Amino acid sequence: MILNVSKIKTESLLLFCRDLIDAYSSNQENLFEVDEEIEKYISETILQLQTAINQVLQPQRYYIENQKSIRIKTILKSYNYINQSISTHLSQGQQFNPAMLCFSLLTTWFGEFRYETNSKEFLYFTIYPYGQIYDKLLVDIENNQYKTLNISMIHISEDVMMKLHKFSL
Repeated sequence: MILNVSKIKTESLLLFCRDLIDAYSSNQENLFEVDEEIEKYISETILQLQTAINQVLQPQRYYIENQKSIRIKTILKSYNYINQSISTHLSQGQQFNPAMLCFSLLTTWFGEFRYETNSKEFLYFTIYPYGQIYDKLLVDIENNQYKTLNISMIHISEDVMMKLHKFSL
């Protein structure tokens, strides 16, 4: 069986982002003063992103039930690599912005590295207007601590995606 490494890594990234969104979507804790319009925009955008991710990925149960498949095993190996790489950047209890982390990971992978530009199933992610998100979370934000946090999410994402890019399966 021939595995498309690019698609494997892309699917693992989307799987990680879906889990990140699922884990933090119910968390309504506001640690920073952020304009209500921006909060609403980000919440709506995350929901749209979650819908798009769910359209291209299998349900979680599928990955659990098929762990012995070479393809799924490889996806999970890549997923674990992403998870461990991000964990090394975040010390226990450190604040982070899951929305910005998710968008930054996707921006780096699809926007900067240009992965899967010719793939129909990932077309949504390759043409997504990530710049609008960056404007909302960096330019339109007045809270400097929140801006700094978002910038740190970009740095983490770039480092992790660079490592995933070089990671051999």
